[in-house]
Amino acid sequence: MVKITSFVTRDVRFPTSLDKTGSDAMNAAGDYSSAYCIIKTDSQHEGHGMTFTIGRGNEIVCSAIGLVASLVVGKDLDEITADWGKTWRYLVSDSQLRWIGPEKGVIHLALGAVVNGLWDLWAKVLNKPVWRIVADMTPEEVVRCIDFRYITDALTPEEAIALLKEVEPTKQDRIKDAEQNKAVPAYTTSAGWLGYSEEKLKALLAQSVKDGFKHFKLKVGGSLEDDKRRLAIAREAIGYDKGNVLMVDANQVWSVPEAITYMNELAQFKPWFIEEPTSPDDVLGHAAIRKALSNTPYGPIGVATGEMCQNRVMFKQFLQAGALTVLQADACRVGGVNECLAILLLARKFGVPIVPHSGGVGLPEYTQHLSTIDYVVVSGKKSLLEYVDHLHEHFEHPAGVKDGYIVTPTEPGYSVQMKPDSMDQYSFPGEAGKSWWTSEEAKVILDGPRVV
Repeated sequence: MVKITSFVTRDVRFPTSLDKTGSDAMNAAGDYSSAYCIIKTDSQHEGHGMTFTIGRGNEIVCSAIGLVASLVVGKDLDEITADWGKTWRYLVSDSQLRWIGPEKGVIHLALGAVVNGLWDLWAKVLNKPVWRIVADMTPEEVVRCIDFRYITDALTPEEAIALLKEVEPTKQDRIKDAEQNKAVPAYTTSAGWLGYSEEKLKALLAQSVKDGFKHFKLKVGGSLEDDKRRLAIAREAIGYDKGNVLMVDANQVWSVPEAITYMNELAQFKPWFIEEPTSPDDVLGHAAIRKALSNTPYGPIGVATGEMCQNRVMFKQFLQAGALTVLQADACRVGGVNECLAILLLARKFGVPIVPHSGGVGLPEYTQHLSTIDYVVVSGKKSLLEYVDHLHEHFEHPAGVKDGYIVTPTEPGYSVQMKPDSMDQYSFPGEAGKSWWTSEEAKVILDGPRVV
């Protein structure tokens, strides 16, 4: 037996605001950050989990991780994993912590780090990557991982088992695809950050085309004329008739009428979808935008959202309202692997493809598992996964792309174990002489004007 004995939290921040990596219409200058959790045991194994933030407030999530992680100290791993759905409900059932949730916000972000850390620990004990654990489960075992509270009006456990059994006969073929790195096609956002110059945009697009990418996403929502100019550059690089696909992302900056008006102006560039066109909580607004953009003079434009969606209950409503063309759940925000499984199954029930949010430090490491699970176990269909080539060097087993596909992870765990030296170097506020944040270089961020 493996018993959990303690935990450690780390506040790790990378100064991406300096080169505008991650910049968009809502988030001008974020510092990609990790609220990190290390679960200690009485064995040689540790569980590593994290939640992605963009700087200020990361310390709040770290504090909340401590409140959640304390609930598993002293417990046997076998006890935790024997009935995962029951365990997950236990972790969200502290009534005082629920008061500042429930199942959303900072507490849910913290839960994601802890739950994902437990899956990482379990995978290491079993000597499997997380995706393979789920692939080796029966449909009944997968469903036992899920807390179905609040979603049975859209999906019952019995329906979920039936959906999984539909694709089970060909699962072994899809496992072979995964083993040959042919399970998850990749798209790139690396050229598309709003703060990049046109010269950098052109260079990165040319490199992405050379690297074999077929799907490209650009940020929009700053200036209409600037966006038209940038999308024209993108289309010049990727063409209209070369099999390449363009997507755009507004990061919530518009009202519903603004989104419809703005996207009709950009329709000439034939984007597949507009991501986060308005408030992430506005279910009916997304439905109205999708309806309005379904028949532009240049063809339909889909609607995608999910990176800021709080939980399975919100996703249930988006799906019931027909508000989504693409569902983009975040691996951390919704409370970890178990709730992600619920969301994958909801999407399968409603026939909406999963394209997880993957544009932050550690997220590609997580989402490569989730997309593989979706293809192998849940939907049986290939979708897409965002790949950004930033900050992977800080992880022991970084995500990667080969021939346009995500390289399927094979190492035991959930792939987010960060290198100790990286954690020390970018620890915040950090130890003098060891952390970058105590250096002269950091003063331009720490002492500069607060960028909002």
